[in-house]
Amino acid sequence: MTTQNSRATGSVSAGSVTLVGGGPGAAELLTVAAVTALQRADVVLFDRLSPSDDLGSLAPGATLVDVGKRAGSHPVSQAGIEELMLEHALAGKRVVRLKGGDPYVFGRGSEEVLACHRNGIAVTVISGVTSAIAVPAAAGIPLTHRGISHAFTVISGHAPLTDNELEGLTLLGSTIVVLMGVGTLPTLSQGLLRHGMPARMPVAIIERGFSATQRTTVSTLATVLADAAAAGVRSPAVLVIGEVVRLAFSGDTAANDLVARAADFAVTA
Repeated sequence: MTTQNSRATGSVSAGSVTLVGGGPGAAELLTVAAVTALQRADVVLFDRLSPSDDLGSLAPGATLVDVGKRAGSHPVSQAGIEELMLEHALAGKRVVRLKGGDPYVFGRGSEEVLACHRNGIAVTVISGVTSAIAVPAAAGIPLTHRGISHAFTVISGHAPLTDNELEGLTLLGSTIVVLMGVGTLPTLSQGLLRHGMPARMPVAIIERGFSATQRTTVSTLATVLADAAAAGVRSPAVLVIGEVVRLAFSGDTAANDLVARAADFAVTA
């Protein structure tokens, strides 16, 4: 027999929750469905990396609640966020949980969906543009390129990887994208070197993607720790490890440089 948390007032709450992927932070990368959900919201619980600068106009009828976590500072815990979400939904409100990137890519979206299910609350998930793809693209880095990389792996840098994971990434030979990886860069880079990844493997660190202060630091696996320290690299940042980093362009590179680079990577059809 299936039982339901006693907090629910019926089989389905009068309110609802919509988990919205806000993309990498630029409002213009919100999907049409995301914009529509925000326009209809009564309450918006938003993260630090979501597109929150113009949230008042995106959600004109909503109460805005900042539940963002920062490195070393979690004013509202994950349990507290879910409690707020449930409280407003059970009171009959249309709640939007606005998250950076995509709710299901290291966004704990599935935990919030399960919390809604346990309490009989109608819940919808609107996918977002993941920063794992969009931020490298903003730095001119394709994650795949014919003849160079036919796959990419997205990992969380929130905690150090195991030796088995490091060995697997090295053997796979694909592009590696790391989210939340600045803090664990020492163990990641040294672990990949220890498991045989070439010291000359290119590494890019893209800080504050899609902001006015976006910055890319390009290095190699052997020198990335020194280069990152010299540049004063800070979170939030997306790391890209792989030969595709050699294709990066800043957008203002001289045309002859771009032509020369393209020629170096030309692939015969």
